[in-house]
Amino acid sequence: MHILTVFGTRPEAIKMAPLVRAIEERPGLKSTVCVTAQHRQMLDQVLSLFEIVPDIDLDLMRPGQDLFDLTAAILVKMRDVLRKTRPDAVLVQGDTTTTFASALAAFYESIPVGHVEAGLRTWNLKAPFPEEANRCLTSRLASFHFCPTEKNAKNLREEGINPKAIHVTGNTVIDALLWVRDKIAETAPEAWKEDWGDARDALEGTAPIILITGHRRENFGQGVKDFCEALKQIARRNPEIHLVYPVHLNPNIKGPVAEILKNQKNIHLISPLDYAPFVYLMNRSRIILTDSGGVQEEAPSLGKPVLVMREATERPEAVDAGTVKLVGTDTRKIVENAEALLSDGELFKRMARAVNPYGDGKASARIAGFLEKLGKQ
Repeated sequence: MHILTVFGTRPEAIKMAPLVRAIEERPGLKSTVCVTAQHRQMLDQVLSLFEIVPDIDLDLMRPGQDLFDLTAAILVKMRDVLRKTRPDAVLVQGDTTTTFASALAAFYESIPVGHVEAGLRTWNLKAPFPEEANRCLTSRLASFHFCPTEKNAKNLREEGINPKAIHVTGNTVIDALLWVRDKIAETAPEAWKEDWGDARDALEGTAPIILITGHRRENFGQGVKDFCEALKQIARRNPEIHLVYPVHLNPNIKGPVAEILKNQKNIHLISPLDYAPFVYLMNRSRIILTDSGGVQEEAPSLGKPVLVMREATERPEAVDAGTVKLVGTDTRKIVENAEALLSDGELFKRMARAVNPYGDGKASARIAGFLEKLGKQ
């Protein structure tokens, strides 16, 4: 059975890499990997880490392109890829423009689509934007739905998706995280230190670290300014703690972050990190403030409490399990909850010790096994 795997961003690559490896290990499956390069530089970092060489690289990243440009380009290019390779199934992941446009192209060519990380919902098409719409639309096009949790599967059943097409597998991001964690346990981080900038002394020492990531489109504008103000207040109240923020390259993030936070001594604004040093930094941190979906899934496996700077999350399992807490971008709420985690040892322990609801690191093997079995039918 010929499987075409398509992805284009760093988060997709992280979550698809262990699945690509699992497919390649199955004698009953033939693997072709296509990248759209929706994110060029950050995508290449992950491909290098997992030692994946794409069979097809569409190289679609262009300066200043918007969602219209990107969606149209992917749709047209994927038409040509599908007609040339004629796979038996196409795998897409998550909720990016690459995911939706590639699924639509496969649908137009009557090729079955497998949706990895299916069934996530916030029930608000504008939060996150455009990701919520992308994943909902992909669900209508997909033939196979690989859900991280039973709650995701329930979402799909309630939307009328055929229950026989829904498979609860766990999340492949845990597979990737555990693989990288074990890999860096044997690798000295010396090569990464030049990327740490003025955070190097803090990271090499024993000072407590708060890790921050923030890049979501729905937080552009006032949201970014509000959570940056919160970070500044946390830093001033806790001079012994170092806040490390790998800043996304998008000017809607990079501009206001630099303007508000650049002069705070214990806030370190550094360049985006490769995945391996980022996992190291997550593991080094005491708590994490983020608006990232992937970090909500990964950090619990490392025992790190997470404050999510979003108004809604498509990952409510982590909230229910107590590993993460939604705080939005409200300055006061972020500060109060961060201070509570820093000062209340029992609260910290409850969040740090909660069980990760997103899987056991075997999701990729389950998906590859299903596809191999399908190919024998």
